[in-house]
Amino acid sequence: MDRIELRGMSFQGRHGVRDAERESAQEFRVDVVVNADLAEAGGSDRLADTVDYTRVRSAVKEVIEGPPVRLLESLAGEIARRVLELPRVEGVTVRVAKRPPSMQPIDAAAVHIKRTRA
Repeated sequence: MDRIELRGMSFQGRHGVRDAERESAQEFRVDVVVNADLAEAGGSDRLADTVDYTRVRSAVKEVIEGPPVRLLESLAGEIARRVLELPRVEGVTVRVAKRPPSMQPIDAAAVHIKRTRA
């Protein structure tokens, strides 16, 4: 299966279990791997024949900058759901990470999920 990868996206959001995590925006880093058949686009060189990754990025941005949720699992699941709604997407892997202030020092707390079109 072919893939499109968007790595290192960074957006500010107010997600977390603790009140302090919701009071001040914090950085969320997101990686998305989209599984799709890219053969047609490789031959045609037309955007209409592939997954428009600007739409994938927009979906990630809307979720991270949107209404607060408590869990990284919720963020990753919503991102996956929205990406799977895009044309030509057959599967998606999402990694969402943050550096919770209450857990410093830490490089990241992250969730990594895979979903496929039903």
